[in-house]
Amino acid sequence: MINRELSSRLAAGRGRRVTQLAEAVTRWGGQVPEDPGITELADLLETAATNAPDHPGHTAKTLLAGAVENLRAAARLGGLLPAVTLWHLQRAIDQEHTAHQNTVPAQRQEREW
Repeated sequence: MINRELSSRLAAGRGRRVTQLAEAVTRWGGQVPEDPGITELADLLETAATNAPDHPGHTAKTLLAGAVENLRAAARLGGLLPAVTLWHLQRAIDQEHTAHQNTVPAQRQEREW
């Protein structure tokens, strides 16, 4: 009973994180397919990292590259270690979020010039 409950919670957490990552890819201009897999999201975020603006003092490219690495690690794990997979997915979300936060002020400054 406990294992089923834990498995359900981990599956729900995985689904929420995949949805968050799909939204993140969209924020960076990617076209997310319906029901994307982790590898697809990694590929799309990698494209976003390549196209991310390069601003001195901002590390959006580096953070997005780290997010891609975490997505690829999660994809390799598949369903073998659900808790570890969730950790990698959450780490990717955190890195993307920080990259986005670092880019937004720089975009505002560009518009003001």
